[in-house]
Amino acid sequence: MSNQAEPNPSKEQISLPHTPMGRLEGLASIPKIISFAELCRCGDEIWIENEGAIYRLRRTRQGKLILTK
Repeated sequence: MSNQAEPNPSKEQISLPHTPMGRLEGLASIPKIISFAELCRCGDEIWIENEGAIYRLRRTRQGKLILTK
């Protein structure tokens, strides 16, 4: 038995339940997965407004994400 934590699953490893059209109950608990590339199509940062506060989410040259207020 290993003490190492399992790595985060890739998109291919995540299986979401199949829901027939028109049946939306239970979907609020499904995680919303959006790639950073889709969020910031024109650069390496986006600005996010939440409850009146502005946050900056940017990708570093090493590919890490930094969120600042």
